[in-house]
Amino acid sequence: MTSSNDISKPVEETPADGSVPQRAGLVLATLIIVAAVANLPLAMANVALPSIGDYFDASQTQLNLVAVGYSLGLACSVLWLGALGDRYGRKLLLTLGVILAMPAALISGFAPSIDILIFGRLFGGFAAGMAYPTTLSLIAALWAPGPGRTKSIALWAAIGGAISVSGPLLSGILLEFFDWGSVFLIVLPLAVVALFMAFKFIPAHINEAKDAVDNIGGVLSVILVGTFVLALNFLPIPGYQTFALGLLVVSVIATVLFVVRQRRAKNPLYDLKVASRRTFWVAAVAGIIVFGSLMGSMFIGQQYLQDVLGYSTLNAGLAVLPAGIFMILAAPRSAKIVEARGSRLTLLSGYVFIFLSFLAMLFLWKEGISYLYVGIAYALVGLGIGLAGTPASRSLTGSVPITRAGMASGTADLQRDLGGAMFQSFFGALLASGYAAAIASELAAYPDASSVPASVTSSLEMSFAGAQSVAEQYPQYADQITAAAKTAFLAGDQYAYLAGIIAVLVGAALVFFLFPKHDDELKMVAGFHAEDMANAAAKSQ
Repeated sequence: MTSSNDISKPVEETPADGSVPQRAGLVLATLIIVAAVANLPLAMANVALPSIGDYFDASQTQLNLVAVGYSLGLACSVLWLGALGDRYGRKLLLTLGVILAMPAALISGFAPSIDILIFGRLFGGFAAGMAYPTTLSLIAALWAPGPGRTKSIALWAAIGGAISVSGPLLSGILLEFFDWGSVFLIVLPLAVVALFMAFKFIPAHINEAKDAVDNIGGVLSVILVGTFVLALNFLPIPGYQTFALGLLVVSVIATVLFVVRQRRAKNPLYDLKVASRRTFWVAAVAGIIVFGSLMGSMFIGQQYLQDVLGYSTLNAGLAVLPAGIFMILAAPRSAKIVEARGSRLTLLSGYVFIFLSFLAMLFLWKEGISYLYVGIAYALVGLGIGLAGTPASRSLTGSVPITRAGMASGTADLQRDLGGAMFQSFFGALLASGYAAAIASELAAYPDASSVPASVTSSLEMSFAGAQSVAEQYPQYADQITAAAKTAFLAGDQYAYLAGIIAVLVGAALVFFLFPKHDDELKMVAGFHAEDMANAAAKSQ
């Protein structure tokens, strides 16, 4: 047998029956740890946003870009890099991604300006785009379809999600003793461990494709996703509508060119015929809403806990633990429900809990509430993600041929990353717009509004951190300024929660009406598998 440390030569890692790989536990643990290297930075910045805002005197839009930059880099790159992994070696891309995660963490941790920090986050996302897609595609390649693969995906999804949720807690602990830059450096020791385990336990080559990669399609995918997410981030912000509309136009053009390219390319980056399968595209859209809900609620929630409720960074991190706990508790049950009752029922069950969590945030998250209401909302979202995450990812891997595992894993990553980027961008933009409008309204009602300097007005409307800076400059009005900023924040976050409720209802309707029931799902997937085997046999002749 070839050494598993050699990333350039094939390694036999699957047993004769093809059910599970050798050393399956260590292989899965390695993939989960690699996924953790990619997942941790997603949410770790959220707890530090108030501190980052104070340090750089950042606007709410800049803070939104810090939060969304990492998921934006991931979302842009996963399709292209997933295809490169399918062709040239998933282990190669995985190890490169983990290696590049280290300088990305250093750039973010020691950023001298908010612009460099945003760049560091974007670079880190691209690095994660190399590592993260290969984790799920390797599960699909190494575990045969059936309960073993479903359980592995459930553990991968639940523990990965829980690691993302634990990010705020780790950030809170670090911020008790160090400055905001420390939250980006915590990934460094984990990356070293992940790199060692990847070299040791991950096979070099498993069922890779032999056709050339559609690099033109890859470039177009980066453009269409990047411009779309950035447009969402700027569209609701006054003064940025023209810029946002320009980005949307570029995104639409890139999308049209991408579709044309995929229809004409000999070996398309994204097989539109496979993507049109109902078990694939409905699950993909459903997963975007599921994981976007998690990232969006975490993004707004961390600012709410610190800015409105006055939680310390540590307490704000502790506050989200119910989400991670219930996510892990629900995942094994989710895997059993998927096998027994199908993906449709399991997805809808998850949507119910996510819907209830947004209702709790909308109606219960006010100023001065007890932690009970915070914990309930996070427990509900954890249950929802734990139930829905497994079928959302499993349906993708079950709908594609093994040589297209990168396409399935890339789409699964898009569920998290594009969903997270979209929801954080849109929620953040709605918060910023609502906050600025509420502050402007309060200023207009102030008897001496004309005497307030323009620079003060700009800082007040910029963000909660900007209002706190003004409060420090005018301590005699600090209480009134802080109270007004809290009221304005609560006015802005209502729009975000309402948007979340609407998205969940749309996703649930999509799954209810279009995703096949259990027996039909089994027949459909079996038909896809037979078709793919026949195509592969014809191609090899």
